[in-house]
Amino acid sequence: MSTPPDLNLLPVFVAVAETGSMSAAARRLGLPKSSVSRGVAALEESLGVQLFHRTTRQVALTTAGTAFHDKVRPLVAALRDITAGLPEQEDEPSGALRLTAPVDMGLTFLAPLAATFSARYPAVQLDIRPTNQTVDLVGEGFDAALRVSVRLSDSTLVARRLSALESALYAAPTYLARRGTPRSAAEVGAHDWIIHRRVQQLPAPLVAPTRPRLVTDDLLFAHRAVCEGLGLAMLPTFLARQDVTAGRLVRVLPGWSHKVGHLFFVHPRTEHVPRKVAAFRDCVIAYLAANPLVTGGE
Repeated sequence: MSTPPDLNLLPVFVAVAETGSMSAAARRLGLPKSSVSRGVAALEESLGVQLFHRTTRQVALTTAGTAFHDKVRPLVAALRDITAGLPEQEDEPSGALRLTAPVDMGLTFLAPLAATFSARYPAVQLDIRPTNQTVDLVGEGFDAALRVSVRLSDSTLVARRLSALESALYAAPTYLARRGTPRSAAEVGAHDWIIHRRVQQLPAPLVAPTRPRLVTDDLLFAHRAVCEGLGLAMLPTFLARQDVTAGRLVRVLPGWSHKVGHLFFVHPRTEHVPRKVAAFRDCVIAYLAANPLVTGGE
C-alpha cells in the first residue's frame, strides 16, 4: 500500500518534468542534484508508480508521469503565484498597515509623516486610528502604534523610543495684552489657567492658581481655549509650535519647559518584523530626526 506523497516534492517533480534533466532542475531550484534525485525517487515510492524513464543523458516522463504532471503542474503554478503575491513576499512593503496614535499627534505631525511614507511606499494602504485610548494591538488586529508613556511594561510588545516630549507654558496675545505677561514662575499663580484634569499640580517652580478658569480632560479643547484667550495653559511644544510661528500663541517663560515622558513606536513581538511595519518605523525615525518634537526655547 502506497504512502501519502510529500507535497513538498511536487515542485521538484514539475521542475524535472519541465527541464528534462535532474541537473537542470537542481539549478532551477537551487538544490544539489542528489537532493533532486532522492526527491523524485521518494515521490515514486510513495505513489507506487514510475514517473520517469532515466538514461545517462536525460529523463523522460512515463505514461503515468505524464498524467500526473498534467494534474500537478497547474496546482504548483497556482501555489507559486499565490505565495509570490503575498505582501510580505514582495521586495517592496505592501498591503494594509493598521496604526493607532494619540489624537493630538494625528492632527499635527502624523499627517505630513503619512504623506511622506505613502509617497515612498505607494503599495501600502494606511489605516490610522487617532485615539487617546490604549488599544490592544494584538486583540484588535493593529500592526503598530505611537504611544506616549514614561514606562512600557507589556512583554508582548516591542517598543522603540523615538523622542523625548516636553510641555511649556503658553497664552494668546489677546490674553497677555489684557492681563499682562508673567515674568517669573511666582507670577503665574495670579493668572487665569486652563488645567488638564489629570494634572494634579503644576510642576515646580510654577505656582498653582487659586482657582482654575477652566478644567478639561481634552487636550485639544484646552489648546483651542488657550488660542481663544481664556488663560494660560501647559501644552506639548509640538502641539503649540505652529501657533507660535503664526502668532496665535506666545510662549510664556520661554526658558522653562517640563519633560513629560517619551514617544514610542510599539508593535507586537514577532520573530520577523513585517516589512511594512519596519518601513513605517524607519520613516518615523527619519521624519522626527528632520522635524524634532523637542527643540528647546521658542
